This record gives sequence, C-alpha cells and structure tokens, in this order.
Amino acid sequence: MDSEYHIPVLLQESVDGLDIKKNGVYVDVTFGGGGHSAEILKRLGDGGRLYAFDQDKDAAENALNDPRFQLIDQNFQYLKQFLKFYGIFEVDGILADFGVSSHQFDQPERGFSIRFDSELDMRMSQNSSVTAFEVVNTYGETELAAVLFRYGELRNANAMAKAIVGARKQTSIRTTGQLKAVLQRFLPKAKENKILAQVYQAIRIEVNQEIEVLKAFLLQVPEVLKKGGRLSVISYHSLEDRLVKRFIRAGKFEGEPEKDFYGNLKVPLKKVGGLIVPSAEEIAKNNRARSAKLRIAEKL
Repeated sequence: MDSEYHIPVLLQESVDGLDIKKNGVYVDVTFGGGGHSAEILKRLGDGGRLYAFDQDKDAAENALNDPRFQLIDQNFQYLKQFLKFYGIFEVDGILADFGVSSHQFDQPERGFSIRFDSELDMRMSQNSSVTAFEVVNTYGETELAAVLFRYGELRNANAMAKAIVGARKQTSIRTTGQLKAVLQRFLPKAKENKILAQVYQAIRIEVNQEIEVLKAFLLQVPEVLKKGGRLSVISYHSLEDRLVKRFIRAGKFEGEPEKDFYGNLKVPLKKVGGLIVPSAEEIAKNNRARSAKLRIAEKL
C-alpha cells in the first residue's frame, strides 16, 4: 500500500460498513493506492478473498503481496464479467471510492489538476483513446455546452462553450493553461479555482464516461451481492451521490420504485444507517476528503 499515492478517505467507516465476515469474498472496485483493500485484508481470515479493480496501470505498482488478494486491471463497469472469469458469482461485500486519486491529481502530465499547466488528457486509463483534447477541440458548441452544464453545473456553460469553439478556430487548445486563458473572463478572482475545478470535472467525467460507468456498475451490484451482502460507496460530487442515493432507495435511476401486488416496494437494496461524512479532524489532515459522502446498503 502506498499512502503517498492516495490517502484513503473514510477508511474505517467505509470498511466497517461492509460488516466483514472472516471467510467472506469482497471486492474493492477502486483499488488506487490500496488503502481500503489493505484494511479489508486486515479483517479477513485465511479463508477470505479480496478482488480489486483498477484500470490505471500506475495502480498496479501498489498490488498487495497477499495470497488472498487478486488485482484485476479493468474498469469496474465490467464487475460481473471479470468476477465470473475468476469463478466468483456472488460476493459478501463491495466497496467503491469514486474520487480521483491523489497520485492522479499530483501527476502534471495526467491533466487532472488546476495546479499545473499540462497537456489536455484527463484519462483514468492510459489505454483509452478519448482525451480531454478531443472533447475541447472536436465537440460541437451545443454538445460542449451540455457537458459543461450537466457535469460541471456551470451557469455560463453556453457562453463558455462559445468562447472555446471561437478560440479553437484560430489554433488548437492543447494545454490546460490555454484552456484557462480562453475562459479567463468567466473566472473572477474570488471564484477562479472553484469554477475552473468545475470545468475540469465536467470534461473529466465526459472523457471517462464516469456517469455511465457508475450506472452500469450499480445495476450489477444486486446481481453480484449475496443476500445480506453490503455495498459501501464514497462519492465526491452531487451527480454521483444523487445516483447512488436514488439507486439504493428505488433500484433505478428515474421514476418511482416498483411495487408488488400488495403495494410493497420491490427494491434490491436497503440503506444501512444514514449519510456519513468525514470528521473535521480527517478534513484537516486530508483536504481532499472535504466533499466525500459515504452511503451503505444491504442486499435484501
């Protein structure tokens, strides 16, 4: 485990939420620096198993040397498919931490952070063909505005998209610094970092199709969890958290939950406890934890 790679957020709370059985089978779908996985392994007995997913090749360097552990270098949207490959059809618990790792933020060449001037990349997987460059330089004005509004919740999305399309007619926007310069008039000094972070978030979500991946993952959770199995999910922005909350409550992303003939709700999961957020002490130690929200559910 590499604590420099990523400081695990809500570590004890999220693993506590799994209610670990000594000989159970668990999945950490966002391995990263391995902090959550290491904590799960601490609580497992010799007969327990942990499977972890991470599509970022840098995360492979943090693989844990433990016979009970298997790292799968795939996106967690393929959860069911790759567990099946390893002969696993049901598990006792699934943990997900949807934050961008500290390592990814701190690598200038990855283009995730507003702190650096770097190439427009923002890929979670270096094998992906779509980068932030393609989004910024090839999307039509309407499509670009939709990305900024939907995923960045930016009120000036239309004007920002128009400015980007106008600027790229002169020359391609290749770096985060160039993008910032194009949008400078939308970045008042007092809110510059906040708005820029929203812009980056929107583009990053589009590059990695994060919302669609999250939906695909959540739909597989009831199929993979055993009855009584637990789901522990940490989200970092309202788009993710709303989807998680709604799926736990309704078993779907839109509309009302289904009911049986007698009017009882037909949902696959039930929430366990309430919303959990980091303590002031944890935020003081790790500022990136400030927006984290943990929700726990159990398979009915």
